[in-house]
This record gives sequence, structure tokens and C-alpha cells, in this order.
Amino acid sequence: MLESAILDCQSFVFNKLLPQWAKHGLNQKQGYSYESLNLDWSINAIGRVRLLTQCRQLYTLSHASLLQKDKALQSKLKLLFDFIIRQYFIDGRWIFSLNDDLSPQKTESDTYALAFVMLSFSSYYQFSQDQRALDYIEKTHHFLTHEMSANNGGFYESYPLDIGQTRRQNPHMHLLEGYIAAFKVTQKETYKQTIQSLLTLSQTHFYDEKTKTLREFFHHDWQLHSEKGSQIEPGHHFEWVWLLFQANQIIPHSDHTDLAQSLWITATRHGMASNGGIYNQIDAETYQPLDKEKRIWPITEYIKAITVMPIGLEEKKHRLDAALSFMLQHYLLDDGGWNEYLDKDNIPKDYPLPGTSSYHIFLGLIEVLRWSEAQGIVKNAP
Repeated sequence: MLESAILDCQSFVFNKLLPQWAKHGLNQKQGYSYESLNLDWSINAIGRVRLLTQCRQLYTLSHASLLQKDKALQSKLKLLFDFIIRQYFIDGRWIFSLNDDLSPQKTESDTYALAFVMLSFSSYYQFSQDQRALDYIEKTHHFLTHEMSANNGGFYESYPLDIGQTRRQNPHMHLLEGYIAAFKVTQKETYKQTIQSLLTLSQTHFYDEKTKTLREFFHHDWQLHSEKGSQIEPGHHFEWVWLLFQANQIIPHSDHTDLAQSLWITATRHGMASNGGIYNQIDAETYQPLDKEKRIWPITEYIKAITVMPIGLEEKKHRLDAALSFMLQHYLLDDGGWNEYLDKDNIPKDYPLPGTSSYHIFLGLIEVLRWSEAQGIVKNAP
């Protein structure tokens, strides 16, 4: 039953996942998140500590703290926030990663990571009202627009710039997410303008009208990448669906919801495996799977998309019940961990826990809880 599956997922997030990562995944002295943990919750040192990982953890813990008063969890936030700004903001910009000893490692500024600065600092500000978070959001916006924007639209992947690099939709998708969050807490018109530019980019370059697909890889001039241009990810289709409906609340236009509808149709028709779960990758021209394995994040994006799509209530319930039951059976573990990858036969792969994945798990399940409370299915959800 759907209600039972939702309650089990709620318990997993708040009673298992978050407490376990706070206990094992955060350095108790300095507050930062480890990059990876083994399935027994021991540290899996991989030689880097990324800004991206810190920001995803800051977002997740901040959002959770807005929903549920957990003093043990809330006490971690300021330490993590202070660590991020102290260790990664150097000479007026954000660096990519640290070594395991916390010395600077890769010093380029990464657009994908900057998107999560915008998102996590917005969420942290909502919880803490710490003005520094808004100041750093503005500094990040200024750097992106003045140092990393491209004349032919969008942003380059990294700074210092390499204008010949492969360009991707994925960093832009997360920039849209980050700017939506930043606009909601500030109402700054400049952030709204960037949201509009990213929406325009999605229509003019990312979406392929002929195949009804969201393309991933491009050359510097936004032409489809000659080698990887047909590789697409159903999970990103679902992620865009949810984001397009969020953006539509700020800049209402039928183009946004029409695009969401088209991406939903393609991903549900061609991206879902007959034995459950979401394929990692399919071909945009043939719609055949290129990677039949199933990482956890695509199904969390699918359940988010279900909550916003204008489909019938019974279909929503059916899809959510099937997806949540699949997650509980194949992905979510009793001790708060998860299976990061399944093979094509839904057999879990032996793979450690990335510090970036709890963001997907948390947000996907929280959106289901929010929706279910609005429908009266689950009462008093966080």
C-alpha cells in the first residue's frame, strides 16, 4: 500500500539515513563531510574532498533542519558552513577540491559545484538567517556572470576557461535549481533573469524537437557532440520535469510545462526497465538502452517528477507505490545505507556510499512526503 511505503521511506530518511551520515559521514571536529563511506560506515578515503560534496550535505542537513527539530543535526550546520567558506573560497572564487589532509588540490572553479553553492547556501540561510550565506551567493553569481558566461549562451564548465571544452546540459540544470532557490530567499531580479536565460537555453539547445529528448553533450558552439551527442539520461529528463514546474511558479509560461510534458513522455516510455527501475542511459535516436544498470538517483528524480506532473491521482498513486516499493526492496538498507548501483537484473553492486547521493535520496522522498500530506495520505509529515 502507498501509505505504508511512504511511512517506511519517511522513517528511513529521518530515523536512519540522516542520523547515520551525521554520525559517521561528518568529521566531528571540523564538520566537513567525507567524500565516501564504505557500506559498514567506515571512511572510504579516495584522495579528494570536493566542494560539491560539502554543499550537497549542507543543503540536505539544512533542509532537514527546516522540517524537523533535531538539535543533534542542527548543531552540525554552522561548523560545516564555516568549513566550506574557510577552505574552498580562495582569492575571490571557489576551488574544486581538497586533498585528504585538507590542503588545496584542484583549484579550478567548477560550474556544477557553484550551482550547489547557490542551492545549499540558500537553504542554510533559510535555517540560520546568516547574512554571510546571501553575501556568498551574490559573490558566486557575480563570478559566474562576469567570468564564466559564454557569448553564445550558458556558462563554461570550469575556470580558468577552456572555450574548446565539451559543454553539458547538466551543470546548467543544477544552476537552474540553484538560482530558483536563491531567488526564493532573496527575490532578486538578477537571479530571476538568470532563471529565464537558463530556461531559454533548455528550449534552444538542450531539447531536441525531432526526438523529444534532452541532449547531454555538445561542442563549444552548442552543436551536438560528434561522439557523445546521442547519449541521454532518463534521470535528467525527470529532474528537468520537476525543475520546470518549480521555475514555472516564478516565470509562468506554457512553454515550460509543455517541455516538461514532452520530457516526461519520452522518459517514461523509453527509460524505464521492464523489471523495475530507471536505466542509466539510453540512445536518443533509437531509444534503446546504452547502460542497463540502475544507479539510485534516477528513480529519486522519477518520484519527484510524479509529484508535479498533471496526471490523474490514481496514476500518481500507482506510479509512486511501484517506485517506492522498488526502492525499499532494492535500494534502501535497514541501517540507513543504500545500494548505489543495481545491475540490469536488479542485483546490487558492491559499491561504497558517495557523499553526494543522500541529496538525491532525501529530496526525492521529501517531495513525496510533501505531496502526500497535501493529499491527506500521510498526516503530519515533516
